[in-house]
Amino acid sequence: MQGHAGLWLDGQEMPDLAPGIYRQRLVIEGTCPDPIDAESIVGYLSELSAVCGMRTVLEPMTHRSERFGWAGWIHWETSGTHFYAWDEPRPFFSVDIYTCKAFDPLRAVEFTGSYFDADEIVAKAF
Repeated sequence: MQGHAGLWLDGQEMPDLAPGIYRQRLVIEGTCPDPIDAESIVGYLSELSAVCGMRTVLEPMTHRSERFGWAGWIHWETSGTHFYAWDEPRPFFSVDIYTCKAFDPLRAVEFTGSYFDADEIVAKAF
């Protein structure tokens, strides 16, 4: 139906509106022993590019909000990644990878856990 926006909740299959365009998503979240700073975010996003086989278009950028913590972003030729980190109530990070080029999600998760010395790490691929 034209002009109708759909909402698909957990357990419901969302229709693929562009089957001819490859898209891959991966969300990684974890806890770590130490707070994450801007230098660590920049290093992580730069190295993640190589791990995922992506070509960097714009170098990583970061921003710190006193209320919400750190955010970082990198632009790849085939999309990019957003990164978020909190210090409180404990060091925690959340990574959102979106690409139009295939990459190995397990490799990205293993790299992320190792890079941040994660105590716990979870991931979901879409």
